[in-house]
Amino acid sequence: MSDDVLKHIPALRAYARALCKTVPDAEDLVQETLLRAIENAHRYQPGTNMRAWLFTIMRNRFFTNCHKAARERTGAGDCASTLPQVKPGQEWYMRTQELNAVLRQMPPHYREAIILVGALGESYIEAARLLDCDIGTIKSRVNRARGMLRKALEPAL
Repeated sequence: MSDDVLKHIPALRAYARALCKTVPDAEDLVQETLLRAIENAHRYQPGTNMRAWLFTIMRNRFFTNCHKAARERTGAGDCASTLPQVKPGQEWYMRTQELNAVLRQMPPHYREAIILVGALGESYIEAARLLDCDIGTIKSRVNRARGMLRKALEPAL
């Protein structure tokens, strides 16, 4: 591979955190993505967009993991081990939690579009290519996702 995979890790982590509910799950997803990329390095075509290739691997792994998790229930949702032990005191932390909660409730196609364009700074064209849809669809999804965020977070302001 002619492109340096290491420079894409921060963007992979950010995208994984947007997709996953917990930070450990996001870190696992990044590791799985990098492992798959190494295993399939012979399939990467030099001169193509390494970042898009890695994001595609991550997205496919995420959906595969979701399908697996739906079949393999591993404990109750109200398990005491998943509850926070210390309540957060910082306002910014609470705002981040509210934002993450709204993003998790958002349909996946809106969430992916707003994360790619709004958080990771991808262009509409690049986001459309990554998500395999038209640029108008991406613009519409980002606009609707922003509206959902605004509506959900306005009372908190």
